[in-house]
Amino acid sequence: MIGPANRNGGAIVFFAFPNDFKTRELFPGVTLRLVWGERVMLSYVIFQPHSEVPLHSHPHEQTGMVLQGEMEMTIGDETRVCGPGDAFTIPGDVEHSAASRDVPTIVLDTFSPPREDYM
Repeated sequence: MIGPANRNGGAIVFFAFPNDFKTRELFPGVTLRLVWGERVMLSYVIFQPHSEVPLHSHPHEQTGMVLQGEMEMTIGDETRVCGPGDAFTIPGDVEHSAASRDVPTIVLDTFSPPREDYM
């Protein structure tokens, strides 16, 4: 796991590789691979087909981009279908949800500040 306290011989570690990422199942069919620094967290999210992150909110600002697949995303009172290259920004404390459709979906999310509940 890579976090701000991880050091290599006194130097801060600047590189992370897949085997270093903390992996966490967020909901059935939704897996996170996480890496973070002092002020930002990167989350590589893998949705199996027909998986979802239900409506929720958190104080962290969140941005993301769909890398592969397709998902239906709700931010506030707006719902859209997002595909590869589509990006989004979610201000802190705004309710949002995401659900994959018929294919596996990969999303890259960032959180600022890092989510302590994911560490």
